[in-house]
Amino acid sequence: MTHWFHRNPLKATAPVSFNFYGVATTPAATKVCNDLRLSRTRLLELFTDSSCNPEMMKNATDLYFSLLQGFILSLDDSSQECKLRYIQNFKWTDTLQGQVPNAQQDAVFELVSMGFNVALWYTKYASRLAGKEDITEDEAKDVHRSLKIAAGIFKHLKESHIPKLITPVEKGRDLEARLIDSYIIQCQAEAQEVTIARAIELKHNPGLIAALAYETANFYQKADQALSSLDPTYAGKWRKYLNLKSCFYMAYAHCYHGQTLLASDKCGEAIRSLQESEKFFAKAEALCKEYGETKGPGTTAKPSGHLFFRKLGSLVKNTLEKCQRENGFIYFQKVPAEAPQLELKANYGLVEPVPFEFPALNAHWTPETLAAFDLTKRPKDDTAKPKPDEEVKPLKEPDIKPQKDSGCQIS
Repeated sequence: MTHWFHRNPLKATAPVSFNFYGVATTPAATKVCNDLRLSRTRLLELFTDSSCNPEMMKNATDLYFSLLQGFILSLDDSSQECKLRYIQNFKWTDTLQGQVPNAQQDAVFELVSMGFNVALWYTKYASRLAGKEDITEDEAKDVHRSLKIAAGIFKHLKESHIPKLITPVEKGRDLEARLIDSYIIQCQAEAQEVTIARAIELKHNPGLIAALAYETANFYQKADQALSSLDPTYAGKWRKYLNLKSCFYMAYAHCYHGQTLLASDKCGEAIRSLQESEKFFAKAEALCKEYGETKGPGTTAKPSGHLFFRKLGSLVKNTLEKCQRENGFIYFQKVPAEAPQLELKANYGLVEPVPFEFPALNAHWTPETLAAFDLTKRPKDDTAKPKPDEEVKPLKEPDIKPQKDSGCQIS
């Protein structure tokens, strides 16, 4: 079963040379700086390389972050911060707020911004894989795993590193708690979509599928609520996606709950549940159209033309017709005015983020290497500082060709 996921653009960043002429006083110190520059450049290249896989990404991130930690961690395990933390200026754009970057002279800002992009890459890798026509079981597992890894990275950044920033995060910026929360919950919800598709394919108990769909719909609703106070100019399109997915999975929940009721000879209630499913599906269809017409960062798509959407429409229609036939021939039960309350709790298949930790300090960082950085030799007039309002070029993300059944493309 193919899937369709909304994706915001990657963060863009200005090049960083790590050239500390005069400050890095030994070949070992200069080598660390060269390795930092090269590993950062390589990592940024991989973000837009459509042939990159999780193993390549992990190797590249481990190398860069292990080197960058030398600008942040104390070598003697003391609580004292590293003397190099504020030596370099870093510039990063936001996923929602265009190409005007935020600049901070703080290695922790670089750590969390690059980490954020790594998490986004995992979501985009999952999206590319999930959109394939004939996705295999192993590929579905990769999608599921990548989304859980992304959620774990976002969670780790929020809990362990963003609070260490000296400059408070501005409202509506990527590193703000509301946005991070929304990204985490969206990853969990999308991973559960893969679980639901698998459960349907293996013809699991309709009660389990209904419960999973209900939990997933609630996840999407929660992710949307986290963005509710943001400027709709930036977040409007993203919120349409979260809303339509919430309605879509409520339609799934009522559809499969209706099947459970029918199996229990509660045909009248089953019909009412299917009618509720029809309502949510119609609402999701309207939101699909609104999503396509809403301007803003992210994916351009016609989700109502996607196979996953059309399949549910047929399922709801056919199941409702079956219930109505059964009621007309066998049960003759009254259809309640109120839809059955969904008080469903999934005991299996719920997704939790995969715990994430940054790699240990690179072996090239020794007390001698750190001591070889002489901060007294820094230029007094630091004219190399970039202007904060200067534009940073967006990353050229790979063109994702729509599958013939998907109706989906990347702008």
